[in-house]
Amino acid sequence: MVLLRARLPLYTRVARAIHCRGSGACGTCAVRVEGPVSEPTPAELRRMRLPPHRPEKGLRLACQCSVLGDVTVTKYQGLWGQHVESSDEPPGSQAPTGGALGGVDPMRRAGEAGP
Repeated sequence: MVLLRARLPLYTRVARAIHCRGSGACGTCAVRVEGPVSEPTPAELRRMRLPPHRPEKGLRLACQCSVLGDVTVTKYQGLWGQHVESSDEPPGSQAPTGGALGGVDPMRRAGEAGP
């Protein structure tokens, strides 16, 4: 919800048209989250076991996470944000976010050039 409230992009153009509106069913908002967040929901656990996702990649569904402190969020390439292994993470590809929207910086997708 922090990213949505800050109007930061979670979806590619196609995914924006087909996403599940927060039910945890589509998997298009998959991101890497570093920092304190809630435990995965049952819906998130179910979805992340289905292709193209794999639990061992350590991604989370942004629509199912509650931020519990300062976190760093990385959105990877691909319709579902699943291309973790093909992404070269240049400096600035991650966005630190404050616990309750404080300190939210613009987020770039991993592998996307900066300004």
